[in-house]
Amino acid sequence: MEVNKNLNLDNFWIPFTPNRAFKLDPRLLVKAEGMYYFSDDNRKILDGMAGLWCCNAGHCHPHIVKAVQNQIAILDYATAFNMAHPKAFELAEKIAELTPDGLDRIFFGNSGSEAVETALKVAIAFHASRGERQRTRFISREKGYHGVNYGGVSVGGIPANRKSFGPLLTGIDHLPHTWNLDEMAFSQGQPTWGLHLADELENILSFQDPSTVAALIIEPVIGAGGVIVPPKGYLEKIREICSKHGILLIFDEVITGFGRVGDSFAANRFKVTPDIIAMAKGLTGAAVPMSAAAFKTEIYDAIVESSETPIELFHGYTYSGHPVAAAAGIATLEVYEKEELFQRAKKMEPIFQNALHSLKGENFIVDIRNFGLMGAIHFGPDEGKSATEISSQVFKYCYENDVLVRFSGDFIVLSPALIVEEDHINTIVETLRKGIHSI
Repeated sequence: MEVNKNLNLDNFWIPFTPNRAFKLDPRLLVKAEGMYYFSDDNRKILDGMAGLWCCNAGHCHPHIVKAVQNQIAILDYATAFNMAHPKAFELAEKIAELTPDGLDRIFFGNSGSEAVETALKVAIAFHASRGERQRTRFISREKGYHGVNYGGVSVGGIPANRKSFGPLLTGIDHLPHTWNLDEMAFSQGQPTWGLHLADELENILSFQDPSTVAALIIEPVIGAGGVIVPPKGYLEKIREICSKHGILLIFDEVITGFGRVGDSFAANRFKVTPDIIAMAKGLTGAAVPMSAAAFKTEIYDAIVESSETPIELFHGYTYSGHPVAAAAGIATLEVYEKEELFQRAKKMEPIFQNALHSLKGENFIVDIRNFGLMGAIHFGPDEGKSATEISSQVFKYCYENDVLVRFSGDFIVLSPALIVEEDHINTIVETLRKGIHSI
């Protein structure tokens, strides 16, 4: 695909990117297919990130493309307020078939950030509907990423995402994260050390009145914070403590949903049922922006049945359940089912794990973490170079050698599409190895 050689780079403010450096040396992608991107300089680049954790069925899947093309020609938009269209209901039913039993009320948004915001607001509304208006506090976790809206940043646990935006929301506590280099370096899958860290929730509650806490929100597997996998028994203990104190448990599955961990949701893989699940990314395979939050039936019933006004929940978005996005979502879930991609991800997990951990012992690497088809290679500083500099150099080497990975601070993150083959995994890992050797 030919690109305008006089392309003006000035006006687009690129998110989560060093804009000054990028615009001096831009990296432009112009086409995608399956496991590959194609760049403006005519290179075929193996995508080790599934876009950004999201193109789970691969790029430009024909079934999804056709569904989007057909839908936009029939119904481009239908108002989401006081009206609806059939495909939103069809998609909600399909999602409810994948969520844990009882989480069958689906509210649509447009991004993971909006799904989280919806979950937080509904959690407070639920308690208010039951006469517990004092439950307005939230607990989250260090290193957690919950999007970029005001509520999501407030409960988020990544300092760089918070420090420029003022005091944020009050009434929020953070659990310690569960990564410990001394105790769990190079764990494969779930670490065996760290169950006791769940007890930190009780410690926080001992300083707060538990009856003021609305919800705990966590990623079952921390994604953007470095693929931090929960210790064995940790999520089960968190569920137990939340239930004991009447606190809603929200799983942010924006990344882990739709096959990323070898099941429809991490809740199903870990066999821990939350009260609310926030989802996005893999919902439409990123073909069209869309998100959703799934709620337990009793949360929906409590709010709807107790309402004293015709509109039970004053919340929503212009594009909630957008027809084209809904068509993309239905088609994407059909691809997952027909091609058995969730099962395929589980089958590829040990191959991915073994390849990733073959990098143990290479220079600069202090830890490797993995679960499902998500992994992180964590670098340490060396001879005047910071870990971030090393990680950045490895990322640049990989891109220059036709493999795209994600550079995120001190670590490189991998999350290939669920259609990944063993040869793709080997190419990604060996390119990373060569990148490390190049430093």
